[in-house]
Formats: sequence, structure tokens, C-alpha cells
Amino acid sequence: MCGFLEEQGARVFYADIEAKRLMQEKDAVRTEIIEAFGVDAYADDGSLNRAYLAEQVFGDAAQVNRLNAIVHPHVFEAFERAVERAEKDSLDLLVHEAALLFEAGGDAHVDVTAAVVAPNADRIAWVTERDDVTPDQVQARMSHQLSQDELRRRADYVIENDGTLDDLRRKSVDLYWSVVD
Repeated sequence: MCGFLEEQGARVFYADIEAKRLMQEKDAVRTEIIEAFGVDAYADDGSLNRAYLAEQVFGDAAQVNRLNAIVHPHVFEAFERAVERAEKDSLDLLVHEAALLFEAGGDAHVDVTAAVVAPNADRIAWVTERDDVTPDQVQARMSHQLSQDELRRRADYVIENDGTLDDLRRKSVDLYWSVVD
């Protein structure tokens, strides 16, 4: 979906990619993660030990909240800088792509929200293939996300991803023009 919006001229801020970058590169985030989850949160070579961290947090809402409380404020700061750059560049649309936009309070940082929803079986299949994880691991992640019905209720725009790739492209283009007009 975001790629289709980029084709129309939007710039996309990928919150998950930014969060991973911050956990890897920002000393303050690294220090907080080590204090919260131990030195094993990073490998000997200094890289984030994603498997260890996932073991520590998924399946435990309190630990997920603890990690999010460390990372999300830094992601929002980065997004605010992206907003400033977009305004400076007279950009028509800056998209804040985030799996947990509402859960993290990110909706307070944007003017309009859009949710892409799809049947759970499709979501599980896509993520298991993309991330090389098991369906149970995907379901554990999904348990920390709002339901599809709640997303439909909260979002200003809802895109049903229940057709072909061309259908999704068309819906994305329609969304783009609805928002920038």
C-alpha cells in the first residue's frame, strides 16, 4: 500500500524501520533496552538480538509495553523531524506507516488515519512468509494489535485488502487523492 502511495508522490515514514534503526544506533535507546532486558538484548558484535528480545516481550503485555515505552517516544521525535522536512519540501502527503499507530498513540501525531484491513488468515500467511516465523508467533504479535473491527471503527479511511494487487493499487490511488484534495 505505501509503495503505491509513494508512486503518487507521497513520502513514507516507516515507523518499524525507524524503531529498528534507533534500537541499533541510538545510544540512549540501547542503554535503556539493556537496563530493561539485560545485556543479552544485544549480541557480542553489538547488533540487536531480535530473537532474544522477541522471546522476552511477545506473550507478555507488560514487557511489550515496557519496550514500547522505551522506543516509541524516540520514533515520534524522528517523525516530527520528518514532518518538518516534508513541510520544508512542500510535500503534499507524508504517511506515517505503523502497525501500532493507535496503540502507540501515533494517531495524535497525524491529521488523518487510514487502516488497511484483511482477513486474519491472509495476514498470518503474509507475515509468516515475509518474516520467516511461525503462525503462532504471528498470532502472538497480533494479540498486541487492535482487532480489524476496532481499526475500522477508529480510522478515518479503511482500505479492505481482500482482492488483487491491482485492486489494492487502485484503492491506494483513490485514498491518496481523497487526502490531498
